[in-house]
Amino acid sequence: MACAKKLIPLLDRVLVEKIVAPAKSVGGILLPESAAASQVNAGKVVAVGTGGRAKDGTNIPILVNEGDTVLLPEYGGTPVKLGEKEYVLFRDDDLLGILHD
Repeated sequence: MACAKKLIPLLDRVLVEKIVAPAKSVGGILLPESAAASQVNAGKVVAVGTGGRAKDGTNIPILVNEGDTVLLPEYGGTPVKLGEKEYVLFRDDDLLGILHD
């Protein structure tokens, strides 16, 4: 994060930067906003917390790492603005999966 403030999530929370859909196709064709917006439900993990706590006090580790591309739920998360960039804060168990290339 190249901004003045840095956010470190607490416990089982994950800070995600949503991936913006491309406005053009690979061939240079302009895509309509409705088609581009409906296709992207993914984001890049920017920061992760230390993990949750079980009832006995043991640490439950977070399953994603910084830099992972994750599948996001359609709704949810807490919007956070740091500098000029916008992020979304999710709980670890709200994320749907990890996307691999």
